[in-house]
Amino acid sequence: MMAMVLDGPGLPLRPERRPVPQPGPHDVLLRVRACAVCRTDLHIVDGDLPPHRLPLVPGHEIVGDVVAAGALADRFAPGTRVGVPWLGGSCGVCAYCVEGRENLCEQALFTGYDRDGGFTEYTLADARYCCPLPAAYDDAHAAPLLCAGLIGYRAYAMTGAARRLGLYGFGAAAHIVAQVARLQGRTVFAFTRPGDLQSQAFACTLGAAWAGPSGTAPPQPLDAAILFAPVGALVPQALAATARGGTVVCAGIHMSDIPSFPYALLWGERCVRSVANLTRADGAAFFDLVGAGGIATTVTTYPLAAANTALDDLRAGRIDGAAVLLP
Repeated sequence: MMAMVLDGPGLPLRPERRPVPQPGPHDVLLRVRACAVCRTDLHIVDGDLPPHRLPLVPGHEIVGDVVAAGALADRFAPGTRVGVPWLGGSCGVCAYCVEGRENLCEQALFTGYDRDGGFTEYTLADARYCCPLPAAYDDAHAAPLLCAGLIGYRAYAMTGAARRLGLYGFGAAAHIVAQVARLQGRTVFAFTRPGDLQSQAFACTLGAAWAGPSGTAPPQPLDAAILFAPVGALVPQALAATARGGTVVCAGIHMSDIPSFPYALLWGERCVRSVANLTRADGAAFFDLVGAGGIATTVTTYPLAAANTALDDLRAGRIDGAAVLLP
C-alpha cells in the first residue's frame, strides 16, 4: 500500500510503499476511502505538538470500508463503511473513563498521533472507537464530520443556551458549527483574520448575521464564543466581545500563549474553558443530529500523493471548509 509518512517535525511528508498491516484482536483493517486534513495534522507536521511516534502516518478524519477484523472485533461486518475519529483508544478503567469522560484519560491513544492514521490506502483502527456513518453523506463530505464536526459539536455544547454565538477562525469546524447553530435558531457572528474577505463572505453564505476581522467588536455583545483559531491573543479579544455571564471556549488542541489581560475582562461571571478531544457519546449524539444530511460540508479534494499541497493550502488559509485526501 502507499502511505504518506512524517519522519520528523517540519519535514514534508514522503510517499512510502508499506505492507498492508494486520489487525490486532480489537482492530479492523480499513480500506481508506477518504481522509480529511485537520489543523491538528498541521500542528503535528509543523512540530507545534511534540511527536509521540516517528515515523508517523498522520490523519484522523477517516472514512473506510472494513476489510478484515481481529478476533475480538465483531462490531462491524466486512464491507461496512465506518468513520475513525481523533480518539483512537482509552484505558477503560480510570476514573475519567468510568465517569464517561474518556476524552481526559491519561492513557488515551489518538489516531494519526499515537497510531498511524488515514493518509494511506489501508489503516488499522480499534473497532470500539469507530463511528457508524450516516448514508446521507458521501465519503469526501463525511470525512470532515469526524473531527471538524465532532470537536466543533463538543465545543458548541459547552456554550449552553447562548443565543448570540461568536466563531473565531472560520475554517472546517466553524463552517459546520455555524450551520448547527443556525438550525437551532441562534445568531452567528464570524471572526476571521484581518483582510480575509473570502472567509467572511463564505461565513455569510452559511447564515452568519455578521462577519468581520477579529479584534473588531460585533454589532451585539456575544453570549458565547468559540475559538477555533489557535491564537492565544484572541482570548482577551473574545472576552471583550462577550456579555456578562458568557463563555469563551478554546476548541483547539494547541494554542499560542494567552497574553495577560485585565481582570475586568473576566469579571461579571465570564468563563474561559478548553475542550479536549471527544468521547464516543459525542459521536453518537452528533451523528444523530446530522444523520439526515441537513448539514452541508464544503470540501476541496486532493489525491493522496498531494497531501503536502493540502497541508500547504490549509496553512496558508486558501481553503473554504475542509481539505480531503482521496486515496
